Amino acid sequence: MLNNWVVMPTCLPLVLRRCHTCASESFRANGKFRVNANHKLLDAWLLALCTACGETTKLTVLERTHVRSVRPELLDRMHDNDPGLAAELLQDPVLRHRNRIALDWGDAWRLDTDGSDHLDREVIDVSVHFAARIPVRPVRLIAEGCGLSRAEVGRLLAEGKLLSAIRLSGRTSGDFSFLLKR
Repeated sequence: MLNNWVVMPTCLPLVLRRCHTCASESFRANGKFRVNANHKLLDAWLLALCTACGETTKLTVLERTHVRSVRPELLDRMHDNDPGLAAELLQDPVLRHRNRIALDWGDAWRLDTDGSDHLDREVIDVSVHFAARIPVRPVRLIAEGCGLSRAEVGRLLAEGKLLSAIRLSGRTSGDFSFLLKR
């Protein structure tokens, strides 16, 4: 029987960037936007607050963009301070590269396993789906979902009792499946 697990975000991740005021390394995006118009040109930023001092930083979303080239729905979502749009934009690799930021997903996700009825079986077949691009070690997911220690999962992997089409030792943010034989 195939079990479906889902890795879901619980909140927006921390934005890793150095604060100019206090030299802290992380900011919290709260989904607020600032849009500025200069004649027919728009600038838009996603605002984030320093976790230490509360200083605001602006992450560039639009820069000197002609108003006609911006979708009206996008502009409405920015004016409404849509947190879903903030989550989408933080996932965008172009925006992260342009603003020279990285994301810390440390406490911003959870694993939904649909209960623990699979823990007593000899063979567990699991498909893991990511609701957002959250880089997580598969070994950590397997340990958390099966109630095992990471060392025990590593031992099962070394013994060939944990099988997957992907390499389980690194990080992944894409869907995968695995088979666990006890």
